[in-house]
Amino acid sequence: MNAIFNVHDAKTHLSKLLDRVRAGEEIIIAKAGTPYAKMVPIPQERPKRQAGRFKGMFTVDDSAFFDPLPEEELRLWEGRDD
Repeated sequence: MNAIFNVHDAKTHLSKLLDRVRAGEEIIIAKAGTPYAKMVPIPQERPKRQAGRFKGMFTVDDSAFFDPLPEEELRLWEGRDD
């Protein structure tokens, strides 16, 4: 939901409006009832991914990855109740 504030109120309560914007709200600044500007939150930067970050922390046994599924499990995946 967008909230509309006139310039005087926006100047008076700028700090509170910035808190609301940071929380995800969009604020419209109007002059004499005419919208002039929109305050929107800046997307927070996600931490950059680091290749090899978990190297050596665990191992995966994939020796059976390509083996056929047991018949019972295959039936469950296929939704059969044989």
